[in-house]
Amino acid sequence: MPLFPRSDAAGNHGSAATSPSGARRRIRKTGVVAAAAAVVMALSACGGGAAPQSDGGPVELRFSWWGSDKRAQVTQAAIAAFEAENPNIKIKPEYGDWSGYWDKLATQVAANDAPDIIQMDEKYITEYSTRGALLDLSKYDIDTSKLDEAALNAGKSEKGLTGIAAGINAATILANPAVFKAAGVELPDDKTWTWADFERISAEVTAKSPKGTYGAAAYGTDEASLGVWLRQNGKTLYTSDGKLGFEPSDIAAWWAFLKQLSENKAVPTASEVVEAEAAPLDQSGLAVGKNGLAFWWSNQLPALEKAAGSDLQILRFPSTTGKAADAQLWYKASQFWSASSRTKHPEETAKFINFLANSEKAGEALLADRGVYPNSDVRAAIESKLTPADIKVVKFIDQIKGELGEAPAPPPKGAGAIQEIVKRYTSEVLFNRLSTDDAGKKAHDEMKSAIS
Repeated sequence: MPLFPRSDAAGNHGSAATSPSGARRRIRKTGVVAAAAAVVMALSACGGGAAPQSDGGPVELRFSWWGSDKRAQVTQAAIAAFEAENPNIKIKPEYGDWSGYWDKLATQVAANDAPDIIQMDEKYITEYSTRGALLDLSKYDIDTSKLDEAALNAGKSEKGLTGIAAGINAATILANPAVFKAAGVELPDDKTWTWADFERISAEVTAKSPKGTYGAAAYGTDEASLGVWLRQNGKTLYTSDGKLGFEPSDIAAWWAFLKQLSENKAVPTASEVVEAEAAPLDQSGLAVGKNGLAFWWSNQLPALEKAAGSDLQILRFPSTTGKAADAQLWYKASQFWSASSRTKHPEETAKFINFLANSEKAGEALLADRGVYPNSDVRAAIESKLTPADIKVVKFIDQIKGELGEAPAPPPKGAGAIQEIVKRYTSEVLFNRLSTDDAGKKAHDEMKSAIS
């Protein structure tokens, strides 16, 4: 399985439980629709700001999001709670699955028919913001005082505050204790382990397990795993001015370690990695007991535990030094609440977003569907209503707070293409069609072109 699997951001992105048709939504972004970026880039800046607000009469706001039936249910419960407090404001839901969401949104924006409230993803918020498609929420009455600072900053750009985090999560390694127990291998100490330990332990689990069971999933099909590797080695995926923050040799080293893991049978073979890519969450290596370790966003634990039918354990990433703080983890906004810059009702739109971000009633409806609640007061208020798996995630998020590295720079315009570039060249490396150095040079060149 890939190190940073698909997310809707999960994530990115939301959790696997909230992904369309149960498809895997691990750390790697999936279903990126090039047309979405292309249409948005074709737009001239919206400019002019939002239209004047209503005169106090009845208002209808359109609210779009992606996700599963469960997400639709909890989101509509939050809508009902808001409408009960604001009888003059009606929220019209528009939702679908991840695969079609970005095509539809891009078309709507291009036609000047965007929803008032938009569930936005980290991958695209810069793209839409820089084209003037999103409202600067800092100009409206939205309380951000209880939101995690890093998650709040993730929604800021030169265009202002164009997104309020809907949830936060962190990159994790999930362990299946049953696989370790069957192999007679101790679970790692995630506060002290290194990448050398990761390789050794994973190879030992593989050696002591039935054929087809591996100590860990493979990585390399996404840009998020690359980002973690780079952070631990003093580099970054992107710079604050929207450039690449690494050299070809850096990504070549990342692939070299992956090949080393594969050669030592710590992770699956190239063909098995490709096969695993097509598996839904409930058939993923971790869920079916074929991987001892796998790399997922923290908020995807509940869905994976349900699929596995047993407890899973959340681990910190290994580091190069064996110190937890050097793992360079960060809080990621799983999604954002954004608004169209062309909304005819900016005040009412902001009021609804403020409700989603700060109301305990919204928290009681949404719970942990989009990740750990960014508002610390709401998070505390709803904890007793969370499932044991969700509570496990909340505790992990709280435990690593003092170990976090600096929040990474947001993806620049064109970053939606990076994942596919990473995935393609990882395959070339694993199947020995390109050397790691050649792949590093070619991939780096393509990435530079994508975001230039």
